[in-house]
Amino acid sequence: MHTSNLMEEETIHIGRAIHNKLKEQERTVTWFARKMNCDRTNVYKIFQKAHIDPPQLLQICIILHFDFFAYYSAFFHDKEINV
Repeated sequence: MHTSNLMEEETIHIGRAIHNKLKEQERTVTWFARKMNCDRTNVYKIFQKAHIDPPQLLQICIILHFDFFAYYSAFFHDKEINV
């Protein structure tokens, strides 16, 4: 897993990762909003967030069938190795 595209000032931009995964799966913002039980405006706000609360991120992981927490693990392990 390559995290450098999602890095912004030494942190992971999780909203960008979610947006990229949604596009990769060829899903629409409308579809995602329906699954998240919110409107499209809130989905665009999610895409702009560098950080998301774990319960909401877990919901997104389930909806997109992807472990976004793995980005944090990879980042942590990479930092640990490079220190």
